Parts: sequence; structure tokens; C-alpha cells
Amino acid sequence: MPTFTYKSRVRGKMKTGEVEAEDEKAAVSKLKSQNIRPTTIKKKGGESALFGPKVHKITTKDVVIFTRQFSTMVDAGLPLVQCLDILGKQSDNPTFGETILKVKSNIEVGNNLSESLKKFPKIWDSLYCNLVEAGEVGGILDIILRRLAAYIEKAEALKKKVKSAMVYPGAIMTVAFVVVAFLMVFVIPSFAAVFAGGGQELPGPTQIVMNVSDFFRDQWYVMIGGVVAFIFVFKQVYATERGNIEIDRISLKLPVVGVLIQKVSVAKFSRTLGTLISSGVPLIEALDICARTSGNKIVEIAVFKTIAAIKEGETIAAPLSRESVFPPMVIQMIDVGESSGALDKMLSKIADFYDEEVDAAVEGLTSLMEPMLMVFLGCIVGFIVVAMYLPIFKMGEAI
Repeated sequence: MPTFTYKSRVRGKMKTGEVEAEDEKAAVSKLKSQNIRPTTIKKKGGESALFGPKVHKITTKDVVIFTRQFSTMVDAGLPLVQCLDILGKQSDNPTFGETILKVKSNIEVGNNLSESLKKFPKIWDSLYCNLVEAGEVGGILDIILRRLAAYIEKAEALKKKVKSAMVYPGAIMTVAFVVVAFLMVFVIPSFAAVFAGGGQELPGPTQIVMNVSDFFRDQWYVMIGGVVAFIFVFKQVYATERGNIEIDRISLKLPVVGVLIQKVSVAKFSRTLGTLISSGVPLIEALDICARTSGNKIVEIAVFKTIAAIKEGETIAAPLSRESVFPPMVIQMIDVGESSGALDKMLSKIADFYDEEVDAAVEGLTSLMEPMLMVFLGCIVGFIVVAMYLPIFKMGEAI
């Protein structure tokens, strides 16, 4: 039985001791039954029980490593329970290790693997669980797990590409704001004192800069409140069905960025559907999973319309061709894949092609944004500098 050390205060003095119990809660209950109120309690070599165990975030990398190792063990012929027991105990992430052991416990009481994984949807989503279920039914769990690991890695790589495209513009805009704020709060007021002593009317650009400086110094809370209010309202609107649809529709129509979002959506849809079909998941069910995991409401609506059309006897290509989010080339390749009976392979080729297109779009966006942001920052700082020197020139002409 584990041993827990504790500290308690008795008549104003701190006392320490040890108690044996099955777990932390049992240790606390045992001490309370002895009229001991612990201030802290922890397992020997563990975290404080009163403050709870340290929770480690479960990352995509954890899931990929688990999936690859699980595939290798299943391929070697080890029973599922033994595989999960080994993976749970050797996991570098304690929180993930505990979760894997809970999955093992669910299997031991009679549940199958996919049902056990579905109890932890934040770690294993519907795509993962449905593929595992297809692998269990088809007796190809090791192959499915390998495909899953490859799919997750490629999906994560795609997500990182998009994030990297947003980092540079965000960093430049942040630096621009900090520079302007510094000038407005600390530099411009010193000029204002000089100009006030001149007794002359300030030029228009100079007056604008002075007013902005006063706003930064005196109304900063309005600016911060406005930003917070905008973020709050945006989240509230995006949380509604209609707001979500409209924002996603607008994002697809944005210049430069909209094209990137479309290519990412097509790549994700193609890879997800291709992986599901090649793993033996029925087409309607596969499309339903694609819709729910698309991450874009416009794509989701388009795929649900396609499902309804297929149920009425149409092919996949026909209803997709009526949706503007899918380019004609994608529709043609899907049509060829359906006709040749190699839809999964064609979808994989589409995904690979659009992965490369996303790479090119990210590079193009970065190369386009860099000079634009530099010019933007230069214009702002240049305007401020010129505005500050105009009164000086005016005073020189008067002299």
C-alpha cells in the first residue's frame, strides 16, 4: 500500500507524519477519522494531494507515438490489454499514461477498443475511433493504426504551416503598435511642450498626431476596453450557428488569405476522406466524419449536401461540383477516381498536391506581406516624424 507524508497544525505547532492508504482521498479520510486535519499531504516522491496531481497536457505528438508503438505491438501479435498496459506504464506523459490504463480497464470489463477510446473524445476524436473500429472489424488494426499515425502527422504539419504564415505578420504588427505607442506616450508630449510655447497654430498633421498622443495617454483604458469588447463580441457571434457560417464564408473570400484557407480545407477533406475509404469505412459514414471534422462551416454544409445527394443516387463529384469551395480540378480528379474504382488513391494524390500548394501559398503570403508591412510601418513612423518637424520649419520661415 502506498505511503503518504502529511503536515498538520496541532495547537499552533506544525507536525509531520506518515500514513498508508490506497490513494490520496483514502489517506485524507483516514487522517480525518483520527481527528487530524492535514494542511498538505503527498505521496512519497509525488505531488501534493491537497492541490491535486500535476496535469500534463496531452499533445498530438503523444498520440502519434502511442499510435505507432501500438501498431508495432499489435503487428507482433501481443494481446490488446498487454499492449495498452505496456504503453500506459512507459508513457513519458503521466496524464496520458493514466488515460491509456483507463482504456485498458474498459477493455478488461468487456468493451472493445473503439468503444473504450470513444470515452475520451478530447484525445481520440470520431475519425480516430471510427478507423479503429473499421480495423477491428476487418482484422487489420495494425495497418489502420499505421495509417492513422501518418494521417495525424500530415494533418499536424499542415496546421503548423498555416500558423507559421500568421506568425510573421502578427509579430510585425505587434512591433509597429509598440513603437507607435512608445512615441505617442513618451516622445510626442515633449514636442507638445515646445510647440505650446511657440504660440502658433499647429499644422493639420501635427494636430492629428497631438490628438492621438493625448488619446493614448488619457484614454488608454477606452482602447483596451474596445479590444476586449471586440474579442468578446467576435467569440459570441462565432459561437452561434449563423455567425459561424458568415465568418467562415467571409474568411474564404478574403484576398490572399482566403485562397490559403480554401487550399487547407481541400487538403484536409481529401486526406481525411481518402484515409477513411481506404480503411474500409462506408462512404456515407466517411463523408459524415469529414463534415464534422472539417473545421470550416462552409465545407461542412457542402459535404452534408453531398451526403443528401448521394442518398438520392448521385455520385460524389456531381454534388461537389455545385459547391464553390471545391475547385474544378478536384472535382475532375474525384470523378476519375470514382470511375476507375481508385477513389482513395486519387484523394491521396489530391491531398499531396494541395499540401504542396499550401507550402507555395504560405511562401507567397510571407513574401507579399513582408514588404507591405514594412511600407505600412514606414509610412506611420514617417508621418509622425514629418508632422513633428512641420511646426519647426514653419517657425524657421517666420524667423
